[in-house]
Amino acid sequence: MHQFTISLHYPLTHSLSSHGHSLLSIFPQNPRLILPISHSSRPHFPYTCAGFQLSLPTPCSTSPASQNGVLQERKLRSLGLKNIDVATLGNLCVDIVLHVPKLPPRSPEARKAFMDQLSASPPDEQYWEAGGNCNMSIAAARLGLRCATIGHVGNEIYGNFLLDVLQDEGISVVGMNEDVDIVDSSNTSYETLLCWVLVDPLQRHGFCSRADFSKEPAFSWISKLSGEAKMAIKQSKVLFCNGYGFDELNPSLIVSALDYAAEVGTAVFFDPGPRGKSLSTGTPEEQKALHHFLKMSDVLLLTSDEAASLTGIGDPLLAGQELLWNGVRTKWVIVKMGSRGSILVTMSSISCAPAFKVDVIDTVGCGDSFVAAIAYGFIHDMPLVNTLAIANAVGAATAMGRGAGRNVATLEKVIELMRASNINEDDEFWNEVVKKLDAQEITFLSKMAINGSDNRLNRVALQKVVSELLPRFGSAKLEEKLLLERYDG
Repeated sequence: MHQFTISLHYPLTHSLSSHGHSLLSIFPQNPRLILPISHSSRPHFPYTCAGFQLSLPTPCSTSPASQNGVLQERKLRSLGLKNIDVATLGNLCVDIVLHVPKLPPRSPEARKAFMDQLSASPPDEQYWEAGGNCNMSIAAARLGLRCATIGHVGNEIYGNFLLDVLQDEGISVVGMNEDVDIVDSSNTSYETLLCWVLVDPLQRHGFCSRADFSKEPAFSWISKLSGEAKMAIKQSKVLFCNGYGFDELNPSLIVSALDYAAEVGTAVFFDPGPRGKSLSTGTPEEQKALHHFLKMSDVLLLTSDEAASLTGIGDPLLAGQELLWNGVRTKWVIVKMGSRGSILVTMSSISCAPAFKVDVIDTVGCGDSFVAAIAYGFIHDMPLVNTLAIANAVGAATAMGRGAGRNVATLEKVIELMRASNINEDDEFWNEVVKKLDAQEITFLSKMAINGSDNRLNRVALQKVVSELLPRFGSAKLEEKLLLERYDG
């Protein structure tokens, strides 16, 4: 009997258990759930799942055959890609967001039947959204970075949708297999990954990251990096990988991408996410790959819970330092603490930034947006506390909307939030965090303009940081507007 778990898009800046249930208590243990999609299935609505009816909209009428023809003409190629700022590896999926009377039952058999019924016919496109690493790419592109996504997109209606979304956002898509023509579009192993996002009447929601009932990754048939994928990695300043990539790709393939990036001088960002814990106790290949990423990545990004899980150290700052000291190529370790803020640890300094105060609507995509802004600061060699400030702002701006994909923060929202300059400063909390440190320089983003240091904290006024960031992003916004006008013309 296989075990199952909910796969959450990470990190959650606010706990979803405040609604009365922990998502992890609803779904027992496993990270993947393969949901075979039969495009030839006759729609039958409403569905009856686990004793209740689930009414879905009429599915799309576009035939798979015609879509396959279109997609074959849009083969994924990286030819002509130059000077990419950020490339993402794997984890390309389509989220399907559905409101349900109640979340799926605990029984694996009943849950499988529930998912099979959901996937029998595709819901209307209004319920679809780009997910996974698309969130990070879209957020980065909106900050003005040139982005490419490396991964597999199937030859069906979901793949066509995903390509359209990424193209509209100005993001290049690079295939991982050498010859797209050999892909059998009738085989579900080659279909675009789906993530069913289920929301109950209490607004509790779970993200089932296209899990499967197989021990193999979803795209285990991909055995090596394509020439185009290697070209994209080489042309990029940053390659971003996350733990969910292991749901799709063989550990050896993911490690080969890391090693190739290091060889050609591309910085590697790694966010293990909730999958970090299962990888640390997974197969020998998964454990080895996780260890390699923690050692060889240039930048590590984790929530405080994830850092504690991987190091056994409950203190977020000490856990971050432990990861940094154990690394070989590691330059930055960033620990995300939700509504508290974030910490950036280097060998010589520590930077702390409280989170922006916002009315949280949905935390989906906040962590992905945060990573995009960290990449921006890294690429542009910004002051570390400025990098944390813009990352906190981008993550918070995403939380003010609903959902991820095209709903992640716009640059306009980020600028508006920075101008408001309202942060959740808690001196008692931050003093407790840094009290054990003696040697490193500690820089702290503060509401108040204080010259010099205060109790070993070098306070940097938020208004000063904002005054330095706004001109940069104001220019980016103007350039974006001009490009759009040129494109429309």
